[in-house]
Amino acid sequence: MTQPSVPSEKGAEVGRRIGVGLMYGLWKPRVLGAWKVPASGPLIFAINHSHNIDGPMVMGVAPRPTHFLIKKEAFIGPLDPFLTGIGQLKVDRDTTDRTAITRALGVLDNGGVLGIFPEGTRGEGDFAALRAGLAYFAVRGGAPIVPVAVLGSTERRGRLIKALPPLRSRVDVVFGDPFDAGDGSGRRTRKALDEATERIQKQLAAHLENARRLTGR
Repeated sequence: MTQPSVPSEKGAEVGRRIGVGLMYGLWKPRVLGAWKVPASGPLIFAINHSHNIDGPMVMGVAPRPTHFLIKKEAFIGPLDPFLTGIGQLKVDRDTTDRTAITRALGVLDNGGVLGIFPEGTRGEGDFAALRAGLAYFAVRGGAPIVPVAVLGSTERRGRLIKALPPLRSRVDVVFGDPFDAGDGSGRRTRKALDEATERIQKQLAAHLENARRLTGR
């Protein structure tokens, strides 16, 4: 049985450049803490999710090309080959998508950056409900996690689309300090992953609180 191919880092770099143009053209990103992102080695960005632009925004302003796990429903029509071409990962959230898991671990094995929305779907963006997938990838892939807070305007005035911040409004992207989710034992039992998820939730919530204080959001 052939292994699923690992998405191209060159493709993800193309996606990063497209993201830079789009995000700086439509909004006013302010990036804080990018210097904290390790320059090399496997890494996971754990991003809160309250706007539809959160993924493209991080893709555009992050200092390294990023491969995001994106729900398969987004891969429709011409978006399918485009997203695949820029190194993004299609995932079926209704099942254990082994192909997506293998490809995501391949990104980490190759020293790349994986982008994950640990809350699963767009919501309050407060990291209140975490899925265990983030802990699995962090422990199994031996990758530190960098928490990322995307804080956009919550005003409804000026919005063309409900799930987007008003055009030309400021959007803050705050990168936090990298941390290890595991306890150092390398265990991947259910109990170990539950404990790792709890550690992750505390770290992400603390980062979000700090980011809000820092930006006044």
